[in-house]
Amino acid sequence: MILPEIQFDYAVLYFENLHIPKKVKKLLKENEFEFKINKNYEEVIEQIAKIHKDSWIIKKYKQTLLNLKEYKSEIDFKIFTSEVYSKDKELVAGEIGYKIGATYTSLSGFCKKDKSFNNYGKLQLVLLAKYLQKNSYKFWNLGHPYMKYKFDLGAEILNREEFLNIWQEARGLNI
Repeated sequence: MILPEIQFDYAVLYFENLHIPKKVKKLLKENEFEFKINKNYEEVIEQIAKIHKDSWIIKKYKQTLLNLKEYKSEIDFKIFTSEVYSKDKELVAGEIGYKIGATYTSLSGFCKKDKSFNNYGKLQLVLLAKYLQKNSYKFWNLGHPYMKYKFDLGAEILNREEFLNIWQEARGLNI
């Protein structure tokens, strides 16, 4: 069973506030990557667990994530990965998250630490934000508001009540 983590505050990105760092703009211009959704779901989960040694993706939770890939319900729910591949087709950054209605919530992500892939984690975030916006998501719930990269991306902090109000409205929308 998966239960949502109820927080006091949430980092939320409205896509019109998306900030793209100069180094990511350069990567976008060079266009030597490939962005995919659910191309290698299992490998993204493996990489998150490998790179984050104290990951919450323990064996039972990992199996739950794998089972959710094919989950069907009357609720507009879908779990998926977003992935960035290098020009050599190597998976270098990715994350897993889920949609409910017109909302997207991040669970966790990774990026390779090799210097040749500097800023590919940020690139993955920007490409995912653009994907979500293009596909009519209302906002991106980045979760805990304690990490600087979320605000560098353009997120703002909403308290629990503010967040639940916008989430309840957007979760009922089908996209």
